[in-house]
Amino acid sequence: MAIAKAERLMNLALCLLGTRRPLSKRELRESIEAYLEAGSDDSFNRMFERDKDDLRELGLVIETVENLDGEVGYLARRDSNRLPPITLDAEEAAALGLAAKVWQQARLAGAASGALQKLRAAGLPEDVDPYESHGALEPHIPVHEAAFEPLMLACRDRRPVVFDYRKATAVRPETRHVEPWALECWRGHWYLAGWDRDRGAERVFRLSRITGKVRARAGRYTAEVPDVVTVRETVAGWAGEITDRSALIRLRSGAGYPLRAKAVSVRELGGGWDELEIPYGHGLDAWLVEFGPDVVVVEPAELRADVVDRLRAVAKG
Repeated sequence: MAIAKAERLMNLALCLLGTRRPLSKRELRESIEAYLEAGSDDSFNRMFERDKDDLRELGLVIETVENLDGEVGYLARRDSNRLPPITLDAEEAAALGLAAKVWQQARLAGAASGALQKLRAAGLPEDVDPYESHGALEPHIPVHEAAFEPLMLACRDRRPVVFDYRKATAVRPETRHVEPWALECWRGHWYLAGWDRDRGAERVFRLSRITGKVRARAGRYTAEVPDVVTVRETVAGWAGEITDRSALIRLRSGAGYPLRAKAVSVRELGGGWDELEIPYGHGLDAWLVEFGPDVVVVEPAELRADVVDRLRAVAKG
């Protein structure tokens, strides 16, 4: 649902819930800015009828009555639309607070804050602070990428998207056509999992590598959305945390302490170099590039080639 329509539905619901008497379509049109901008009477009538039906599908009980002047009026009585008491324990309140933190730098930050204030007014325990994490450490979920909000909405609405994406080994970004499934934060970075139409396969994209705007496209998904989307497992495999091979590298003495911590064996070669055996999976080449001239890959040959390709891409960029 677009932000503008959601705001219009919210304003209509508030008008219907806040009135003590039935309101006519004319009065509702004069009270809601979006209806004033609708243009002709026919356009307004179609918009109003759709909005009324949408609110009823969402569960709002709207009564249609005739007022003293013979006009048809509408209202939503609070006793007919009252929710059951809200009961949240400390863990649930902390989860809501953490979800609100995701929007710290997004467009709906004010709405998230207001929603938590309304929960407090509706009975959230006073001794529970939803903005404080449950435990000794407070988790932090950054949302710096401009692509986050449009992708979140696309995941929710099951809407295909198009964006330009630059792989770590590429000099220039490529256009990707994706059916987005889920967003997940892992190790301080946001990732999108979805179906890559161009490659005909599931892919995971790091949001910080998306360049330019995310553009939504009309149409249905062509691939079935899985019940479980394994974003973290995929990224962990990229990062080499799922290991199924061993690599032999030469490392300059006194350098690369994170690599030394992962090594299963270290042998001094002399001349200021050591030889390390490191278990690894997909993604070790990207990590080794960060150590620059302090690392030389001995084997396997494909890992050595990947590191060389990445270094060449960096030099060209």
